[in-house]
Formats: sequence, structure tokens, C-alpha cells
Amino acid sequence: MTGNNYWKFFRKLGILSALLTLLAVALPSWAASGTLRIGFQKSSSLLILLKGQWILEKALASQGVKVEWHEFTSGLPMVEALNVGALDLSADVADTVPLFAQAAGTEFTYFLQEKPSPTAEALVVPKDSPIKSVAELRGKKVAVAKASGAHYLTVAALTQAGLDFTRDAQVSFLQPADARTAFESGAIDAWTTWDPFLATVQLKSGARILADGKSTGVSYTRFYPVSSRYLKENPAVLQVVADELTRIGKWVKANPDEAAKVHAPLVGLDIEVVKLANSRRSYDVAPVDQEAIAEQQKIADVFSNQKLLSAPLEVKKVPVWNGK
Repeated sequence: MTGNNYWKFFRKLGILSALLTLLAVALPSWAASGTLRIGFQKSSSLLILLKGQWILEKALASQGVKVEWHEFTSGLPMVEALNVGALDLSADVADTVPLFAQAAGTEFTYFLQEKPSPTAEALVVPKDSPIKSVAELRGKKVAVAKASGAHYLTVAALTQAGLDFTRDAQVSFLQPADARTAFESGAIDAWTTWDPFLATVQLKSGARILADGKSTGVSYTRFYPVSSRYLKENPAVLQVVADELTRIGKWVKANPDEAAKVHAPLVGLDIEVVKLANSRRSYDVAPVDQEAIAEQQKIADVFSNQKLLSAPLEVKKVPVWNGK
């Protein structure tokens, strides 16, 4: 698949908006001097906590760096913004997202990872559903965000149950907001999603888990992609970001109640929902290790076989930041 075909693919997902395109044309392909542009989504818990308390702004003030925040619906739009030069750093995205960035020719570096959180994404059914196992999804309607980590989990769960993803289930590719509406209205039989959407639908509508990363052997590592050019030109800035992400991740795990009280209003969710979601995320921020890259290669091979990637990827060709 050519680069142009990838942009057509992104447009079909509703990711490449006219506004973003105009922004990319109007702005240079590098950040304005003294500015760090960060993309985030609702599941970007650690960056949301840093943003809500102005922590990065304070930490980077001595370097004369300002921080710009840009919110996105999911990981793929952030990576696209990184590719067209509208962002310098993407918040944590699911393991599959960097693979599509690589396939589209995006020049990025694996900056950091949040180590595996296998129970923070799951395949669920409504509480009153007669479906008791993944094997019973044959012929049923299943929703998932295309090319997301949840997509990979769905493939793995169905395969483990002896079902073929493309033939045995009726898969609808929906973003979380639309998928939740379809799930709660009964328009679909099952939904694969991630926290905090997973915690929300469990606590608000009693959704039952059929499979998660732990039961299917899916690690669910999240990555922070960064513009390779920005990293090369601003290593000291990104070192501060790495230090603050590591610190806030440890604080959340050591202070779950206090962290939830701070976090919940920032994302408009109940404290109990945030506590449940946070309990399943590792928030263990570290440089990307070879184990994570090996898992990325495994996922890339699966998606290539599913024809979501037109050709095999060699994941190790993407540079990795090695820390201090």
C-alpha cells in the first residue's frame, strides 16, 4: 500500500479532518521555537494529570519552553498529526498504532513505553446477554476501533476460541463513543474496548468480560511516539517529560485514592470509574525495551496476515530512545 493509499485509509476512518490538513499546511514541519506540542486522548491518564496541574509548564519554564495541548479522539489521529508536523509528541497509544505510523512512512521514534497492562482492555457483552464465552460470538455483531490495540485483542480472542476474525463474526469498526451507544442500545452483541471506556461500561451498565489481555496472552503495552526531528533538536526538553511521566506514574500507583480524586474531574468521570481504570494500568513508564519491540513485531505479523498492513514490517527499523 502506498503512502497515498494510507491517507485514503485514514480518511475513511474519519481521522484526517480538513482542519488538521489546513493546520499542517499553515505550520512548518517543526515546532515553533520554544514550544512543545503534545497530543493526548481520554485514556492518556498521566499526561492529563500533568496537564491538569501545569506540571510540565512549570518544569520547562527554566528552558523557556511553552507547552501546547491538543486533544484527539484516539491514537491514530495523533500519529497522523505527528506525521504531518502538527505535533511534536504523541501521548501514549496502544501497541498497534505505531505500526500503522511506520507503514505510512511516518518519521518517528519510540520515545517511552508504559509497561504491559493486559487487563486494561477487554471484550465485553451486556450483563443480560446469553453469551457466556467467546466461542458463542460466531455470527454475532462485535464492535471495535479499527487498528486499535482492542482490534488486536479481538483477533487474538477469536482465534483462541477457534473462530476466524474475518469470517466467523460480524465485525463493525466503531470509535468508542459510537460503539458504546450501539452496545447499550443492543445494536451489537459485544464490544472490545480499553480503559476508561471499559471501566465506564462495566460500572454504569454492568458489562461482563468474556476475554481480556491476560486470558488471551495480549500484553497491551502503550507507547509514546515522538517526532524524530524534535527529539534530536530538543533532548533536554524530552528528558524533562520522561522524568515527569515516570514520577507521576509512580505517584498514581502509590496514591490511588488521591490520584482518582484529582484525575476524575479532569476527564469528567466518576471517581470509582477512574479508580477501577487506574488499578488496571501499570503506569510503569520506562524507555522501550527489546521485549516490547519483539511483541510489536508479533503484532505487525498478525496485522499483515489480516491484510490491514499491505506488507510485512521490520519494527526494529524504527529508532528507539534509550534514555539518559
